[in-house]
Amino acid sequence: MLLRVGSRGSRLALTQAERAADGLRRPGVEIALVPITTAGDRDRTSPFGEIGSRGVFVKELEEALLEGRIDVAVHSAKDMTAADADGLTVGAYPRREDPRDALCGADAIRPGMRIGTASARRRAQLLALEPTLSIEPLRGNVDTRLRKRGERGLDAIMLAACGLDRLGLSAEIGLRIDPDVMLPEAGQGALALQVRAGEEDLVARADHGETRARVEAERRCVALVGGGCLAPVAAFHDGSVLTGLIAHEDGAWLERRTGHDPATIAAELLSVAR
Repeated sequence: MLLRVGSRGSRLALTQAERAADGLRRPGVEIALVPITTAGDRDRTSPFGEIGSRGVFVKELEEALLEGRIDVAVHSAKDMTAADADGLTVGAYPRREDPRDALCGADAIRPGMRIGTASARRRAQLLALEPTLSIEPLRGNVDTRLRKRGERGLDAIMLAACGLDRLGLSAEIGLRIDPDVMLPEAGQGALALQVRAGEEDLVARADHGETRARVEAERRCVALVGGGCLAPVAAFHDGSVLTGLIAHEDGAWLERRTGHDPATIAAELLSVAR
C-alpha cells in the first residue's frame, strides 16, 4: 500500500511530515512525501490580509486531498482554519510538542526593543506587555526570519518554539515565554494529519487522545470567537483548563477568560470585546 503524504515544501514542513510519516509506517505500507506549494509560500512578503485569511498555508493541501492527489495532509495545527473543510477531517493529532512562543536574539523583553513578527496575536500581546516596543512585520520561513533579524538590526524576533526544536535550532531561543505571559495560537506545537472523511483508519495509529482533546477545544473556542490570522485571538488548554484571549491589535486592551467549556469562554470574550 502506498500512502501519499502531502506537505508544504519548506524545510520545517518537510521535517514535520517526516516525523508524522514515522508514526504511520508499518509492514506493507510505503510512504511517499508530496511537496505542495501554498499561497502563503508563494508570497512571502505581503501581510496575510493581502493574501487571504487564516488558512493561507492549508488550502492547496486540502484541494489535493479532495482531488485524490494525496492521501494525508500534514499541517501545523495552528495554520488550520477553525473548522474542517467539507469532506475532510483531522484523523490524527500526534503528541503535542512545546506550544510556547520563543524570543530569539534576546533573553528578555525590554522597553524600546525592536521585535519582528507577522502575527497579530503576538503583536497585540507584546504591546500589552510593553507599549514602548516597536513591532516590525517579518515574514518568511524560519531560516529566512533568523537571517533577517541580523540584516535588519532587530533586537529579537518571535517564533514558535516547537519549530526551532524540530529543526535543531533550539540554541537560537533566548526565552521560551510561559503561556501565562503570552497565550499561544490555538493548536501551536501540534501537527494535524488531515484525511478524507471516512478514511480516518489511514492515520488512526498516530493519534494522541490528550492532544486531540486539548487542540480541538482550542480550535472550537477560536472558531466561536471568529478569530484567525488577522484577529488577535488565542486559545490554549494546559491540561487542566482552557484559556481564551481577545485583544486590540495594538494591545490597548486585552481580555482573558478561563474555564472548561469553549462556548462559554467564547461568549464571555465576545461580551467584553471593546
